[in-house]
Amino acid sequence: MEQPSTPGSLVAADPAVAHFLSYLEGERNASENTISGYLGDLAQFVESAWGAGARAPFDWGGADKFSARKFLVAFQKAGAAPATVHRKLSSLRSFYKFLVREDLVPNNPFGAVAAPKRGKYLPQVLSIEEITRLLDAPAQVLRESVKPDADPARRQWAEYAASRDAAILEALYSTGVRVNELATLSDSDVDLVSGVAKVRGKGKKERLCPLGRPAVAALHDAIQKRDALAFAKGGARARGRALFVNAGGGRLTTRSIERLMKRYLARAGLSPEVSPHALRHSFATHLLDKGADLRSVQELLGHASLSTTQIYAHVSVERMKAVYEKAHLRP
Repeated sequence: MEQPSTPGSLVAADPAVAHFLSYLEGERNASENTISGYLGDLAQFVESAWGAGARAPFDWGGADKFSARKFLVAFQKAGAAPATVHRKLSSLRSFYKFLVREDLVPNNPFGAVAAPKRGKYLPQVLSIEEITRLLDAPAQVLRESVKPDADPARRQWAEYAASRDAAILEALYSTGVRVNELATLSDSDVDLVSGVAKVRGKGKKERLCPLGRPAVAALHDAIQKRDALAFAKGGARARGRALFVNAGGGRLTTRSIERLMKRYLARAGLSPEVSPHALRHSFATHLLDKGADLRSVQELLGHASLSTTQIYAHVSVERMKAVYEKAHLRP
């Protein structure tokens, strides 16, 4: 049975888009997530400019500044965040810049379009006390949910799941990695003796992330429990094996990590709206609070630009001001 075409696949059939994707993969070393994001934005522009039934090849040169403005204004009217509109503008600008350079279109209709003003945004940061409650939650859930007389196989799985989840939360906070970077880790990427993890970030760039002692201990325990499970027999510590696995022995997905975290947020009495990325924000902010320099935090986070990291310096200052206003006699 023929699989239905997705908007992204229909756009990818366009020769100009295919050429652009080859450039992203070959010269920009773009990740699958980045390429998927470009395809989504291009598909939305195609629908805006030529209608939902349009088919490749598309008349990219026929789009003008009015087409570009119409596309972006539709998102603003729909209530999209300024950051979302900025990203779509950046995607289309990059695409048309490439087409102009390759002499496929005469001009870039998005070149002169003004971006919406960004609102002041400070990332969500958990306090040390909130982090501690969250990290303790997997063990508490295990104690409450599994009875001593439970079926041995069920108990073994529950103990691994709790150990795995504790290691996930410890690793997210200890390294500041993005959740998709954590989900793609394999055994060979983690050196528990040296206490480092090799992470593949945006643009497939690799970096080494130090692991704190609690994270190393949690990972060691999780790996031992994983390898004791029935599906792990005979392949313990195999090169390339997923570091975190589900009940079938397959790699745990990013979505699964987000779902399991919500369970522990509830147990810790924290908002279910807190995302795994908040642990990355907390990691960076707590480092700066303790005196780490901005450049080191930039390297640990894998940011290409120092300006991206500077938001955490503002968070640290805002936290300092909040403490001052709360504690000082004459704030």
